[in-house]
Amino acid sequence: MHLKVQTPTFIFGIGRQAEAAERHRKNPKSTQLSRSTEYRGPNKEDGMVESDRELSAMAQALWDNDVNRLQPGKDYRISLQGKAGEMAVLNDDNDGAGYPLFTFVDENIFKKETFLAFISLLDNYVSATGEPEIVTPEEEAENHKFLDSLVQTPTMKIAHKYLVDKKLSPENETDFKKQLYTIWFELYARKGASRPDSSGFEHVFVGETRRGRTVIGFHNWIQLYLQEKLGHIDYKGYSVNANSPQPDENKHIMALQFSWKEGFKPKGSIFIGVSPEFEFALYTLCFLSSPNERVKVQFSLYDVEIVCVHHNQKHIGTTYPMLIRYQNLHQ
Repeated sequence: MHLKVQTPTFIFGIGRQAEAAERHRKNPKSTQLSRSTEYRGPNKEDGMVESDRELSAMAQALWDNDVNRLQPGKDYRISLQGKAGEMAVLNDDNDGAGYPLFTFVDENIFKKETFLAFISLLDNYVSATGEPEIVTPEEEAENHKFLDSLVQTPTMKIAHKYLVDKKLSPENETDFKKQLYTIWFELYARKGASRPDSSGFEHVFVGETRRGRTVIGFHNWIQLYLQEKLGHIDYKGYSVNANSPQPDENKHIMALQFSWKEGFKPKGSIFIGVSPEFEFALYTLCFLSSPNERVKVQFSLYDVEIVCVHHNQKHIGTTYPMLIRYQNLHQ
């Protein structure tokens, strides 16, 4: 891995959604369940099935109420640099980026309750698949503390109400947290393992390595930033194909290539700058509401496919966003 020195990249343009979030910060009562949770699905004929339209309306409500979302250019800055190579193996010829992805993050955001509780979980796992995970009482308490903070957020309250209305989740908050624990934190054996070595949370938010050479999962920007800061991530550039839009430093979704420790991720896709509660709420909605592994949703500036793979119908195998296109709106 070659050393990458951070240099600042300044970008401007704060979206109207961020402005709405700022209004919510100043008036928390406005984030309570209200007209913003009504189903306001896309109006245009776009080939979406009705269930996708309904989930799009919910995704928009979650987005509008994600009061802890960071603002690009203000709370964080990224430097996209060049396009990553096409090779599926670790090779310096692939490298389209001479510097880190993140040039600045205001770490004061990490002092907020859900961020703090989320970050405390990131060092609780062995990254190698096939190595059984041992959950200590302290780690289990950290999992529950995170869920306790999560269910108090506006986004998770909206998701919970919707799931209760659809008879997909229990109304009792304690029972709902038990359901979330099973989906995200209950251990299971990933392919090729003889004993439980993985969980939805570890795979999606922490990342895993297979045979030490391939990175699997790892779809979270906070973990990416923290690991890059420690020198464990080598950002190789953004990923695009003929059908995907060019990434934008002012937007909140991107596909990228990177190496982590000794492993290599040829292509990954992540939200950037969103809160942990937004991702948990959106992915949980897709997991419980749709049997499909790909769910098309539209919200804010984005047309997105949420990939959500079930494991034994009880757990999340993997889940992440894939940007289809930007909607024709002005940020």
